[in-house]
Amino acid sequence: MTDPLVATRRAKLAALRESGIDPFPHAYPGVVAIASVDAGEARIAGRLAARRGGGKAMFLDVVDRSGRMQLHARRDLLGDEVFDRLKKLVDLGDLIGVDGEFFLTDTGQPTLRVTAFAVLAKAVRPPPDKFHGVQDTELRYRARELDLMASEDARELFLTRSRLISAIRRVLDADGFVEVETPVLQPLYGGAAARPFTTHYNALDQTMYLRIATELYLKRLIVGGLERVYEIGKNFRNEGLSRKHLPEFTMLEWYEAYADYKDVAARFEQLIDTVARELGNTDFAPPWDRKTFAGAIAEQTGIDILAARDFDSLKEAVRGADLHVPEHETTWAQLVDHLLTAHVEPTLERPTFLFDYPVELSPFAKRHRSEPGLVERFEAYAGGMEIANAFTELNDPDDQRERFEQQRAYAAAGDEEAQPFDEAFLSALEHGMPPTGGIGFGVDRLAMLLTGRDTVREVVLFPALRTET
Repeated sequence: MTDPLVATRRAKLAALRESGIDPFPHAYPGVVAIASVDAGEARIAGRLAARRGGGKAMFLDVVDRSGRMQLHARRDLLGDEVFDRLKKLVDLGDLIGVDGEFFLTDTGQPTLRVTAFAVLAKAVRPPPDKFHGVQDTELRYRARELDLMASEDARELFLTRSRLISAIRRVLDADGFVEVETPVLQPLYGGAAARPFTTHYNALDQTMYLRIATELYLKRLIVGGLERVYEIGKNFRNEGLSRKHLPEFTMLEWYEAYADYKDVAARFEQLIDTVARELGNTDFAPPWDRKTFAGAIAEQTGIDILAARDFDSLKEAVRGADLHVPEHETTWAQLVDHLLTAHVEPTLERPTFLFDYPVELSPFAKRHRSEPGLVERFEAYAGGMEIANAFTELNDPDDQRERFEQQRAYAAAGDEEAQPFDEAFLSALEHGMPPTGGIGFGVDRLAMLLTGRDTVREVVLFPALRTET
């Protein structure tokens, strides 16, 4: 059955064509942003959002991404034919272009007196309800264009996200970093603890992986002498969905020669504070709270993980603290990570660094210069979730080879997220990588924090969803 609203709009579309008007023209040059119009004559374009009146004159509202403008259309000025076309054949949701003269109404409302108009795209489906917008959450994610059309808040959210990324780039560029691009399709995944998405490269007849991190390629650029590099791009991890996890997400990683993890922490908290302040948020002012990894776990659970350095003794300590041991955690590193995510992470609302992780959890971090069994690594937290992971990067190729062997053992013990052995990366390290500090942080999670959203799906334009049947 044909939707009667769609049928009515299609009849108007036909009427426009019969009158010799192309309802989908190729271009409409000379358009300026609505927000920039404050005097004189102007040409604007946008979606028709409201209409009032209609005898000898009517008021209309047009919206573009910069704002909203009231229009005043008069029959005596436009003539009967043009005025009636605007009144009878143009619907809410249509895209129109308008030439007009700016003035202020008696109540001070900025308004454009219409001298000419054009239909730029006839909408054959009605727009979302202007008062309620798109109420169904899944529909907002699945048809984000409707959410943006109906909600000024949604438009502002994604403009804010864009400003966030631009601000990050400005800060890093000013600090001498070079933005680069590394492969998304990789012959071997690595740089994080995650399961990859696998595909087949027909031309090479080879299994390939969507990258889970940019780390290893970026460090090869440090070996090559670029010294300060960063990349903002998509990573893909074949894992579950949650309020803070999506399989496709935006990550920023940077690497800086001759720096260590404390240098990186100082740069990171300064960058986030600078960017946040540009967006009107003062909650990230340095210095952030600082704790040790083991100390934070002991504080929340009473368990000294450094005193129980094998799986069985740690499992006994966890049970002794009357805490749950998940069945799928089969290695010491996995169980330690569970203690962190289940008992520590949710408590870290204030911006906080956790320093000095066990070597078993950190295959790419340099061993701690004064604490045996630990590495120089930190993770940053805010809003009860991890937002960044950083190291003094491991640049000893022999030590790195041992870490890869350890990861092989974890994989053999059942850890599906263990790091695979990467001989090409080892070969790069054997050419010499300078002392280096590096970090990766989630742009989506940062956008969540800075816009006050409680799920990452709100700040991603088209988040992953199950296909509709």
